[in-house]
Amino acid sequence: MIWNFPREHWRDMIEILLLTVGIYYPLLFLRGTRGWAVVIGFLVLLLALIFVTGILEFKVLEVLLGGFSAFLAMAVLVIFQPELRRMLAELGNLPIFATAREQRENIEVIIKTVERLSDVRIGMLVAIEQSIQLHEVVESGIVVDCEATPEMLETIFFPNNAIHDGGVIIKGDRIAYAACIFPLTQRPDLSKSLGTRHRAAIGLTEETDAVVVIVSEETGAISYAYKSQLVRGVTLEQLRAFLTSIFVKPDKPRGGIEWLRSLRGERVKPSGISVAKAETK
Repeated sequence: MIWNFPREHWRDMIEILLLTVGIYYPLLFLRGTRGWAVVIGFLVLLLALIFVTGILEFKVLEVLLGGFSAFLAMAVLVIFQPELRRMLAELGNLPIFATAREQRENIEVIIKTVERLSDVRIGMLVAIEQSIQLHEVVESGIVVDCEATPEMLETIFFPNNAIHDGGVIIKGDRIAYAACIFPLTQRPDLSKSLGTRHRAAIGLTEETDAVVVIVSEETGAISYAYKSQLVRGVTLEQLRAFLTSIFVKPDKPRGGIEWLRSLRGERVKPSGISVAKAETK
């Protein structure tokens, strides 16, 4: 009978399960970020040292590897500080708007702006802040602090405007900063023809939980970036559906299963999205 299973075995199974979750989900969370290359390099180096030490019986290396675990926790905190901050922010992530109606109204501001700028092929780069403060990540920016409206956003991104270059940060229903320089992604797997706006969008989402919406200046194509992933060539309805899935949250607390799913990378990608060719802007 299952109930006669030794208590020690139950404890071992629970311990293995906790270790599996504790290792597997952080690795999935890091996948696709700048920290992923560091993880791969570190594991390759560690396994190589262990293999060489075991085969050639290097005593000094064996002692050093034995004491390395004492410094591993500190090294993880230093190397993966941005990724750990994002992961902890997911635990306490709260809706940034007070009600579902206000959430939808603010989403419509973005949709209307994207529609107008896409029609006339004016470039746009807008980051919507969630739980992580974006001004700590961006290199520069001009304080705006005004209500977010399509007209105001159009004015900011209008060509030859003094602050049209760079990105805009939106907090709730207000434009907080303009002319911001977002960190560029360093991922080697991206196409070399991918433009600066899209690289900046990916770079910001690698270090924060922000949602970034992009309009290509050359083609007018609409894209969005979230959790280090760039989805390109979306329609207005697809963008609206995605933003709604992120910001229009139910009132009930977020369950542990949903959080684990988010770490696994089960990001909302509306059906019918096609990946457009790389733009240069």
